[in-house]
Amino acid sequence: MSTETTASVSTHILDTSVGRPAEGVAVSLAARSGSGAGWVALGGSATDADGRCKDLPALPEGTTHVRLDFETEAYFVSKNSSKKQAEAQQDAPRVRDSGAFFPEVTITFAVTPGEHYHVPLLLNPFGYSVYRGS
Repeated sequence: MSTETTASVSTHILDTSVGRPAEGVAVSLAARSGSGAGWVALGGSATDADGRCKDLPALPEGTTHVRLDFETEAYFVSKNSSKKQAEAQQDAPRVRDSGAFFPEVTITFAVTPGEHYHVPLLLNPFGYSVYRGS
């Protein structure tokens, strides 16, 4: 019996184009137990009014890699914010048909048992960045 606990994951999204949390973004979580192993879908959630997913599924024992999939296209289409943003900026490219240049964002990272990984996504219609938070 292992005395190590599994790793845990949390995330949140900030829409840097408006300076606010991104509410209602669907987030899926998958895990695998090694580089050659297949991905196992664990479930998902959606961001709340604070841009956070507070109910992501737990990771199974033996998880070494985690994948977070963010469905950003639906967020930008529903908010219609990318169109307004692009039109307001003279040098910005016009919005694509979907309303988002990146219709989805996938972040894959390695984990160690017993550690917590907070992975914030900074998002705007034409770019994103991610980092390991605390």
